[in-house]
Amino acid sequence: MVTFSLTLSGASAGPVTLLAVGDSLTQGYGLPPGEGLVPQLEQWLTTHGAEVTVINAGVSGDTTSGARARLGWSLTPEVDAVIIALGGNDMLRGQPPEQARANLDAMLAEVTAKGLPVALVGLTAPGNYGADYQTKFNAIWPELGAKYDAVVVDNLLGPIAAKSPEERARAGLMQADGIHPSAEGVTLVVEALGPKVLELLAQVPPAR
Repeated sequence: MVTFSLTLSGASAGPVTLLAVGDSLTQGYGLPPGEGLVPQLEQWLTTHGAEVTVINAGVSGDTTSGARARLGWSLTPEVDAVIIALGGNDMLRGQPPEQARANLDAMLAEVTAKGLPVALVGLTAPGNYGADYQTKFNAIWPELGAKYDAVVVDNLLGPIAAKSPEERARAGLMQADGIHPSAEGVTLVVEALGPKVLELLAQVPPAR
């Protein structure tokens, strides 16, 4: 895991440690050091006055099953808050939405049992998986978010998806594989994600 130091002022007194659990989108697949999601989020939070250490626990190719299995040893005593950003590989492999939901449910239960605030960051399924799959998959994030009182981001790549294919190509927002965002795409994602992360960090008790 890679650790990045940040700076936050707000409800929490002193430094906060934030664990970001995810897949290649969190890990920064295909991007030079400093241009992935975690380091760009670091810069955004620094600019907005944060004092926080973000632990990059993204593993390329990870599914909700894989992340669920490794979550326990990632929740070290210094962790004050958690981001869970998963589901893309479950979807790409056509795994049942019920399986992803069960894994994320278990992960959220494990985090909240430790009294840690959590953000649940998902993706939306395209229509080519069928209407039933799409409906069940897309319902995971708001429903589990409400169950665990989590900060919810329904679609991590929503800011990019909101652009037309022509706009995405013109701005170079995606890597050649069409799955992972470019550094420019990550910047756009972080602009939307950053305020949600500040909302999460504000839930960390000052006494932690």
